[in-house]
Amino acid sequence: MPKMRTHKSTAKRFKLTGSGRKIKRANAFKSHILEKKSPKRKRAFKASSYVHPSDERTIRRQLGVA
Repeated sequence: MPKMRTHKSTAKRFKLTGSGRKIKRANAFKSHILEKKSPKRKRAFKASSYVHPSDERTIRRQLGVA
């Protein structure tokens, strides 16, 4: 049986919370075309959000946490 490998691009995009129950992710839409977005909206993009429960199993497997 080969070793379990971490999917490196997934590891760079997602982090587990301290308890390990949730997976944090960055918000989208914050890298370009920022002129027409309000300052309030741009500030809100800084906060991280959580992965949807239906995607958690896939991401955990790719992170090697299963």
